[in-house]
Amino acid sequence: MSISGARPLIGVTCYRQETRWWSWDRDAALVPGAYLDMVVAAGGWPVLIPPGAGTAADGAAGGDPGVRAALTESVDRVLDALDGLLVIGGGDVSSRRYGQEPDDRNGGTSEWRDDLEFQMLDAALDRDLPLLAICRGHQVLNVLLGGTLIQQLPDILGSTVHQPSAGAFGKVTVHAEPTTHVHRLLGARVEVLCSHHQAIDVLGDSLLVSARSDDGVIEAVEVLGRTFAVGVQWHPEESGDVRLFDGLVAAARAARAPRTGSASGVAAEPQPDRQPDLQSPEEHP
Repeated sequence: MSISGARPLIGVTCYRQETRWWSWDRDAALVPGAYLDMVVAAGGWPVLIPPGAGTAADGAAGGDPGVRAALTESVDRVLDALDGLLVIGGGDVSSRRYGQEPDDRNGGTSEWRDDLEFQMLDAALDRDLPLLAICRGHQVLNVLLGGTLIQQLPDILGSTVHQPSAGAFGKVTVHAEPTTHVHRLLGARVEVLCSHHQAIDVLGDSLLVSARSDDGVIEAVEVLGRTFAVGVQWHPEESGDVRLFDGLVAAARAARAPRTGSASGVAAEPQPDRQPDLQSPEEHP
């Protein structure tokens, strides 16, 4: 628990799409439960942040300018209430965001969700809010900072190892760079579960590559000059690996302490910009 006696609040971005449950078939905001379980297991509490309006199909065609204005007005107020941010996986980022025409094989694009996550990440970086960006989130982070994506990774690699088929996960070995958060939390080498057909091409400004796979694909990045701003291309929630979520929640707790003070009302001691190095745990899985 945090110094103030409450779990750090971690904002979690969501899908917005047509969904079926029981006898209902409705447009809904949703998030895979594994993300929520990992936040709770790490000692935080998830707060869902859905796209403002529109299904994936509607959002791809544009949107109500009034709703978009409301999003812009609300971002800082939402982040004021949070101690950290988790940007989850999902459909492809609109390639027009990085100056390319879309490949016909891309899917799941939502301008509504792009709007939400680009603005949330931008504002979070401005205020140094601890954040973890997973798969699509990792790509959004790169594009936000001026980078580009490979739209069809199998065309470059001649392999589907990073996504054996739609909705499937491939086991990939990644190698972390020393002195990075990824290395501190996971060790030098770790097997992960990937499900991505896109990847970072041109690296965004202020980003440090913190891990690559055996075939050279950028699998993790960190934003220089921020306390904890990490993007990973793989899915730690699918394997139940809580360690990156531990890092996010620990950073959120440390960032929250100077704002809230201790439960007894005594001001918390200043926290270092980065968590102290830990002994590398056993590699996963």
